[in-house]
Amino acid sequence: MRPVIHPAAGLPVGPLDDGVPAQHPGRPRLDGRFVTLVPLDPAAHGDDLFVASQGPDREALWLYLNAGPFPERAAFDAYLASVAGRDEPVTLAIVDNATGRAVGHLALMRIKPAHKVIEVGSILYTAALARKPGGTEAIFLVARLVFETLGFVRFEWKCNALNAPSRRAALRFGFTFEGVFPRHMIQKGRARDTAWFSMLASEWPAREAAFAAWLSPDNFDADGRQRTPLGALMAEAARRFPSDEREPVAGNAPPTEGAP
Repeated sequence: MRPVIHPAAGLPVGPLDDGVPAQHPGRPRLDGRFVTLVPLDPAAHGDDLFVASQGPDREALWLYLNAGPFPERAAFDAYLASVAGRDEPVTLAIVDNATGRAVGHLALMRIKPAHKVIEVGSILYTAALARKPGGTEAIFLVARLVFETLGFVRFEWKCNALNAPSRRAALRFGFTFEGVFPRHMIQKGRARDTAWFSMLASEWPAREAAFAAWLSPDNFDADGRQRTPLGALMAEAARRFPSDEREPVAGNAPPTEGAP
């Protein structure tokens, strides 16, 4: 961010903001080609999500989330009831358009309209969604809402610093690594370092173009395999349109493909 000189103090300060706060997301519905995001409804989505989040990978699926795992349905239902219908976080079910089944959820959280900052978190991608086009499209739809409709200028992604798949996914989705906060919190009784990532409104047009190019039907062959990786498209966008609002940070190498 380029500072300006305060006229009275003669010291550097940030540029003036337009003073218009961002909007609260409310209860959005986001329609895509592969998935649709709707407010989480335990009655409508509970059966699908419980079944999809069980199996041999259950422990790993919930390991880095604040809740779970849930071997018992009653505890899972109580969890869904605790997060559904809240003003913050705003939890959205991710519904697969081909099957009509809920295959994951995510939440818009730490919503600060006055500061124009919002975070995406509580991301649960079951096997039916992870490493599928719909998982990428879900983040695209949320980012487009955040920047183009709601007017936020900073979109954050935070994760356990040991969660390598989440860190790869953040980079692949066009977020910029900002550093690790050591001993940031206690999560499930364990000390957690937190990796911070963000995307800025000034970066969104180039990121949006990369998302659109990757999601285009032309980017997939007859067997559904991608022709150009999203990570490559995001890296090219960052190279061609570098942000003048950021200091260079180590760790922003082009992401590894295959992240959820």
